[in-house]
Amino acid sequence: MQSQRPKILTVQFKSLGDTVVSIPALMAIRQHFPDCELHTLVPEASVPLIQHHPAVNRVWGVPRKAGLREYLPLLRALRAERFDRAIDLGCNDRSAILTFLSGAPERLGVSQDSGFFGRRFCFNQSVPAAPEDRHESLRLLHILSGWNISPPSKIEIKLFTDPIVTNPLTRDPSKRLVLCNTGATSAKKQWPVAHWVRFHQLAAARGYELAYTHGVSELEEQLIQQLKAQLPDARILPKFDLPHLLAAIKSADAMVSNDTGPMHFATGLGVKTVAIFGPSLHKRWYPVGAESRVLVAENCECIWGTFVCRRKNHCLAEITSETVLKNLESLLV
Repeated sequence: MQSQRPKILTVQFKSLGDTVVSIPALMAIRQHFPDCELHTLVPEASVPLIQHHPAVNRVWGVPRKAGLREYLPLLRALRAERFDRAIDLGCNDRSAILTFLSGAPERLGVSQDSGFFGRRFCFNQSVPAAPEDRHESLRLLHILSGWNISPPSKIEIKLFTDPIVTNPLTRDPSKRLVLCNTGATSAKKQWPVAHWVRFHQLAAARGYELAYTHGVSELEEQLIQQLKAQLPDARILPKFDLPHLLAAIKSADAMVSNDTGPMHFATGLGVKTVAIFGPSLHKRWYPVGAESRVLVAENCECIWGTFVCRRKNHCLAEITSETVLKNLESLLV
């Protein structure tokens, strides 16, 4: 029997960007069940993105590389909560299994042919997958139709930083600060180093203060080292933990970013963003929140099934430094 104050669990076991675009679904659940106790389970690294969001009562973090021994205490704790409902917002095998093992009597997910054989038995309510070309937040909101929750008229994504974390950046108050996120976990999503160098030269000449962030992968580290070799005076930021990175991004006037998690962080924090897209479906992953400009490499051939660009000249090389600067300045007028 459902409790007077329904207890609901959402499960989303994917990347940082996926956690951000799940926020409209969390907000829709809160609006539909205003008195519910809403818990969400995400990868441990994603916890700072939503632990201060007012729609959520509790965030559960799960290590990405956890074994059965690490999962057993978590599963016991989840089942002890006696959730009334659970929903799989991750749409992958692990999130489906965790939804099932939560013990909730009502379990909602997407019906799909892919995944392991037992996936179909993880849910007792299901909906068909939404079309691939819808924004990912709308695809997640579509899952909620299984609980008769209608999508909002406007998608809104807002991130909330930790109130006790201070901004780690110093800046020149006479200049507008632009953060440049060079990172992306696959080479085909990285704007070429030569373009970053040219953009830096153009933007610095226009009086902007530039600072560079990057991810933790070996590929991202290689790119930032190449950039540093060509721009010895460039300000390369240290690898902040996520709460401090969010505080740093929030302090900026704008961000220029490849299609990756910090792009979503920036707009969710109200920072104007120039987003550089190549092999991703931009209609599905464009940033939501603050005003943004989405630049797309035309006729990109490497959307599926390859880690590197298939062209002789990188797809993203079509997006020039001059184009990026023009769009940045149109945001900051």
